Amino acid sequence: MAETLLLPLVRGVAGKAVGTLVQTVTRMCGLDDNRETLERHLQVIECKLVNAEERSHTNGYIKSWMVKLKAVVYKADDVLDDFEYEGLRRKVQIGDSTSRKMLGYVTRHSPLLFRFAMSRKLKGVLDQIRGLAEEMNRFSLEDSINREERQHTWRQTYSKLDESAEIYGRGDDKEGVVKLLLDQQDQRKVKVLPIFGMGGLGKTTLAKMVYNDQDVQEHFELKMWHCVSDNFDVTAIVRSIIELATNGRCDLPDNIELLQRKLDEVIGRKRFFLVLDDVWNEEKNMWEDGMKPILCSAGGPGSVIVVTCRSKQVASIMSTLEPYELAFLSEEDSWELFSNKAFSAGVEEQAELVTIGRRIVNKCGGLPLALKTMGGLLSLKQQVHEWKTIEETNIGDNEVMSMLKLSYKYLSSEMKQCFAFCALFPKDYEMPKDMLIQLWMANGFIQEEGTMDLTQKGEFIFRELLWRSFLQDMKVVVKHSILPDYFHSIAYKVIVCKMHDLMHDLARDVSNECATIEELIEHKALVKNIYHLQMSKVELEQNIGLLKGKTSLRTLLAPSTVHWDFNRLPHVSLRALYWQRSGIASFIVNAVNAKHLRYLDLSHCTVGATLLDSICLLYNLQTLRLNDCTGQGLRQFPEHMMMSLRKLVHLYLLRCQVGRMPPNIGQLNNLRTLTTFIVDTRDGCGIEELKDLQHLSNRLELYGLRKIKSAQHAKEANLQQKQNLSELSFCWGFKRCYKPGNEACNEEEVFQHLEPHRKIQILELYGYGGLEIPQWMREPQMFQCLTKLIISNWTRCKNIPVVWLSPSLEYLSLDNMGKLKTLCDDNLCIEGGGHSTSLQIFPKLRKMILKELPSLGGWAENSAGVAIDSLVTFPVLEVLMISHCPKLASFPVCPVLKYLEVISAIMERLPRLPTSLETLRIDGMQCLVALPSNLGDLSKLRHLSVHNCIVLKALPDGMDGLTSLRQLWISCCPKIVEFPNGLLQRLPALNCLRIWGCPGLERRCREGGEYFHHLVPIPDLEIPAESRPESGLETGAPEAEAESTIIAPEAETSGKKFLRRLLPSCAHSKSGDN
Repeated sequence: MAETLLLPLVRGVAGKAVGTLVQTVTRMCGLDDNRETLERHLQVIECKLVNAEERSHTNGYIKSWMVKLKAVVYKADDVLDDFEYEGLRRKVQIGDSTSRKMLGYVTRHSPLLFRFAMSRKLKGVLDQIRGLAEEMNRFSLEDSINREERQHTWRQTYSKLDESAEIYGRGDDKEGVVKLLLDQQDQRKVKVLPIFGMGGLGKTTLAKMVYNDQDVQEHFELKMWHCVSDNFDVTAIVRSIIELATNGRCDLPDNIELLQRKLDEVIGRKRFFLVLDDVWNEEKNMWEDGMKPILCSAGGPGSVIVVTCRSKQVASIMSTLEPYELAFLSEEDSWELFSNKAFSAGVEEQAELVTIGRRIVNKCGGLPLALKTMGGLLSLKQQVHEWKTIEETNIGDNEVMSMLKLSYKYLSSEMKQCFAFCALFPKDYEMPKDMLIQLWMANGFIQEEGTMDLTQKGEFIFRELLWRSFLQDMKVVVKHSILPDYFHSIAYKVIVCKMHDLMHDLARDVSNECATIEELIEHKALVKNIYHLQMSKVELEQNIGLLKGKTSLRTLLAPSTVHWDFNRLPHVSLRALYWQRSGIASFIVNAVNAKHLRYLDLSHCTVGATLLDSICLLYNLQTLRLNDCTGQGLRQFPEHMMMSLRKLVHLYLLRCQVGRMPPNIGQLNNLRTLTTFIVDTRDGCGIEELKDLQHLSNRLELYGLRKIKSAQHAKEANLQQKQNLSELSFCWGFKRCYKPGNEACNEEEVFQHLEPHRKIQILELYGYGGLEIPQWMREPQMFQCLTKLIISNWTRCKNIPVVWLSPSLEYLSLDNMGKLKTLCDDNLCIEGGGHSTSLQIFPKLRKMILKELPSLGGWAENSAGVAIDSLVTFPVLEVLMISHCPKLASFPVCPVLKYLEVISAIMERLPRLPTSLETLRIDGMQCLVALPSNLGDLSKLRHLSVHNCIVLKALPDGMDGLTSLRQLWISCCPKIVEFPNGLLQRLPALNCLRIWGCPGLERRCREGGEYFHHLVPIPDLEIPAESRPESGLETGAPEAEAESTIIAPEAETSGKKFLRRLLPSCAHSKSGDN
């Protein structure tokens, strides 16, 4: 089924032919007539391509013609790119005379030689295009300009279930949907419930199960089923519903008003149940203005419309209830469905067949249609070798792929090419969204449309592919990294997605442009057809000949594990290069035709000055990634770098050891990604360079803010207008250089003018040296969208931003704020005195970390400065971590708290704890004399850790109420000498017990001790061989001992054998501590 996917390519090259730079250079060279002729031929060919693609499936001559055309169009793209590059080179040369010597490195030839060489190239391509155009005329292709005709196989579905077929794994789904439909509390007249998911999941089957459910049958007075498919014609659908309701023919003319009156007449006030199966319409107005007013005005209260669809967008458009996303079958349900088919026709369930069958089931990925199809096919095969042959065959060869191909046909030509490109990545690979879009851009798969630039268009296509299940499993991966030169670690988010295996097979099936080097080695792909290559993890020195003469390669992805002398690569015209190795400066210009590069990822490389000079020659570059790079070249970027890279859209410098930013970065008006900016006092390196970068998006980390020359410069950065930024990180300086009072200007005035926009979601603030927070931080409306706030190393400031009433804040971390006395101190509208009203602050906060806050003594003060801690409530807080806050003497009310960690607090007693608590960790509380009195009431507590509480005398009575407790760790608490009476027999869930630094308690747990026989059944047990002297107690989290846990033998094992296995390991872990 391999398609040429020519339409977007030809359209893009034809557009490039009329580009301003190309026209300017061809006129200067006297070649504009040839350019215009090429343009006309491409436009004529473009008109015929939709019809050519359709006929190529059955006409081998047309197929061959399209393959030749693609190769020639790629050559034309290279030629036009050469003209465009020359135009960019001349613009840069005129704009920066100081770089002429460097620029001459690329174009050493004279204008006359350039004209001569390009004349030959353009004429050669034009002759080939002209010949192909003449050949095309013999095919009598139809003109299809500005349309993409699609023909889809129409299919009908019925409400009747196949009674001979068993349904696996959908019982819970059916019950869930039926419950939603029969909800008597929902009094809407007509409810619309979409059931959506990938093709082949069983949406129609589930709808049938619901339709035929006994309760549904009894509840609704009128039940109807209509298969919509791709014909979302309001008149036809209404007519069909009338005929279903009357069980007769409707002879009314195609007048929607007449049909609507008839529909109202036949349905009346009846409570109806209508299934609209297989809906594809994604035009909102066709539903909102056409179908919805008619259907949702008919019938009685409680009527229901169930819609089945593949697209999330369809579900979103039509739903009044939360759309029901159908999940894949579980592994066991999948196997039961498959094996019932495969072993139902005389095939014996042999062990070897079962093994092969389970691998096939895994490949089907929980898709019922795939499982039934493969099971049915294998039920005809009785020999092991036959099963192996089918296992090794592309699953796309069966009927399921036909369903996926049907969905594929609904994609636009741009979407088809973007989807097919995903075949370049291995199966189950987590593809970073931004990288994927940028590779699409680099290869010219997408074109600007209306007000959408390339990045926005790529985002649109990505969302569409995700909506339609061609991409799936999108998630946010949070990665952490420590910056050695700065005083903090950073967390950054990457959005990734995957392709289902079947979708990956489909992508490979529809395009033969992508391959791995292994496939070339194994001759599974033809070198001449490959334009995008994944190097993978193979030693290539012996296989370099595979690429001999292969000059049309457009994408090369090579991970750091690849060992290859890049200078041996043929002279290719790459658009995208991902190469994560050092020592590459020599090939950027010499080995690769680098002037065509749009995407360059050299992350983790060692960067030298010559490499950066080479990068400055890549005038077409859109994306540059230098994450995690090191090297002398990063100390100072070339002065002319930004002048050269005027087309740059994305610049990644995460964790890159940059000394100074390239000057004049503000010239890059199209820049959308700038992960890092380091303020410097040199001209062109101040924060005011951000002024005109209005399109910056996602995350921006600002360093060296102490070097801002004036508050006016901070104001000129214009952060308030950068509405697409969702995350901001402010860092005032280097840890080793920080000296309060030695600021370049007034930090408070500067901070006041660094105000971001009011939709910022994440704000991180490190090393601020001012005494007061800026005025904008005192405005609650500033933080209406903020979800995460981190403040660290504010050693002089005594306030935090007014975030305690934020309706969105979920994460708060405060670290090393020596002057902070209370969290909330700004007009809480509660007078001093005996007010008993609960004060709910941080209404959405789920995680709070308080660390190194030596002055923090309370949670809130009213406008009179009176503490009101007893009134404070954190309504949804689930995680509370308090460390080294010696003056904090109370806890707020946290009704749903699940995790509590208290380290080095000066409290004699802990307050009552919420019964929702699941983990309690107490460490270094030197004054603690008793655990909370209600500890035994915490029936949900699963983990309890008590460490380094040297005056704690006993565990409280009533701990037998901890029926969910799984882990109990007690360490460095020498005065605890016993468990409450009978405790060990009353902890049914306990499977991990660790005790050390508690001599008396340890002694009772050893052989001969009174607790010994109760410990034998505990699987994870750690007790030292002999107690250590109290004077030798070391502090340290018991979690550090996790690697030395002991798996105890079964309960019937003798005591001697038990101790022989247990004690040496404990002794080993103890010595490891010291």
